[in-house]
Amino acid sequence: MDFSLPPELVELQERVRSFVETRIIPFEADARRSPHGPDEGLRADLVAEARSAGLLNPQVSTDFGGMGLSHLGKAVVLEASGYSMLGPIAMNCAAPDEGNMHLMEAVATSAQKERWLRPMTEGRTRSCFCMTEPHPGAGADPGRLSTTAVKKGDRFVINGMKWLITGADGAAFAIIMARTIVDGQELGATMFLCDLPTPGFRIQRSLDTMDSSFAGGHAVVELEGLEIPETDILGEIGQGFRYAQVRLVPARLTHCMRWLGAAQRAHDIATCYAKEREAFGQTLIRHEGVGFMLADTEIDLHLTRLGVRHCAWLLDQGNRASAESSMIKVHASEACFRVADRAVQILGGMGVTRETEVERIFRDIRAFRIYDGPSEVHRWSIARRLERRTA
Repeated sequence: MDFSLPPELVELQERVRSFVETRIIPFEADARRSPHGPDEGLRADLVAEARSAGLLNPQVSTDFGGMGLSHLGKAVVLEASGYSMLGPIAMNCAAPDEGNMHLMEAVATSAQKERWLRPMTEGRTRSCFCMTEPHPGAGADPGRLSTTAVKKGDRFVINGMKWLITGADGAAFAIIMARTIVDGQELGATMFLCDLPTPGFRIQRSLDTMDSSFAGGHAVVELEGLEIPETDILGEIGQGFRYAQVRLVPARLTHCMRWLGAAQRAHDIATCYAKEREAFGQTLIRHEGVGFMLADTEIDLHLTRLGVRHCAWLLDQGNRASAESSMIKVHASEACFRVADRAVQILGGMGVTRETEVERIFRDIRAFRIYDGPSEVHRWSIARRLERRTA
């Protein structure tokens, strides 16, 4: 297997890396970077930077103003964008919008794409994806979905609670997953498109979370008497869980790509510090305790990068790569956290301050082991495949 990258992809990788270092990293000290993510003014400024550099939407087709990259191309470019946690926001490839764009390109009608997708790919709007619910509703187990959509005439009336909804505050529209009931018969889960703000969709509160890099934060949403016309169903009635897989398998991988970039940044900061800081007569990197940590990080980053690119290559070959995406999601989330944790340790007292980006990367990257399926659920899924394979 040839792991070398084509020259044009290497050139694009270098362009993105230079763009992030010179034009995006300076925004990291901006006061508009709040505990609930960058505010709308900062997001607009970041997007304007990427637009002027011709680097918007690496994950979107050229029909909608994107770069039309392969999955392997996205693996390279999204990692470079993640070198600053503001980079994916600037380049319009951050979650949840990135996954929603992919889903809508695959499933939405032409009219729906023009109404909702195009403004988002142009960087003018944001979106959210409303599936996760508080107990006893759907979390890691989507089969517990409790939000209902009951057909009344030519509309569906939706009732339920959603929480941990990333980007809901300030989103221009939502994709809502609900159990669908028509003439008293339950037809399975369906996805609905919903303009925001609108009556029946109420943000109860924003949750205070340890991560702070997602525009719009994470909200608790109440759906009460929300009316959605039949024309705003995304795809077909009852196919919501199938479409969720269309969205989630590539989204797991793009999370790995972006957080790999952030982990590389933490490692670079820690390495520079270890080469300069002296203790007991020599620089820290010459002490085995520190040098071995840096070496372990090199191993984690290298193997994670190979795994991500291999999984991307499989997708490019038409392989669904569901099992591989679960494996790399577990490995990448845990390896990247180890990298950030070591970086904090190497920086010592400075590692727990905000004098560098490492402290924020450490906090934000911890959540990666939970969203898009916690590690335990992916391990359970892998074990079930193993049981079937060896039966």
